[in-house]
Amino acid sequence: MLTPAEANSLLATLCVKLGFCLPPEEQSRLSQSPPGTVDAFTDAVFQAEGMNPVIEVQLRRQVRALVAEAFE
Repeated sequence: MLTPAEANSLLATLCVKLGFCLPPEEQSRLSQSPPGTVDAFTDAVFQAEGMNPVIEVQLRRQVRALVAEAFE
């Protein structure tokens, strides 16, 4: 489980490395109450971005890899 600070850092990394720069209200929501698993966090990022993680398979793999690193 990520702390709010760790979740915020992860969201910054996703923005810089993969262009997933979420709106401020979504960043705040995910930072303050981060999903508890790698897959849940990954899917939450896609949903906040208005994308379907099932359709964007390759991009989801890239996002999930960064999320998994943060959860280690």
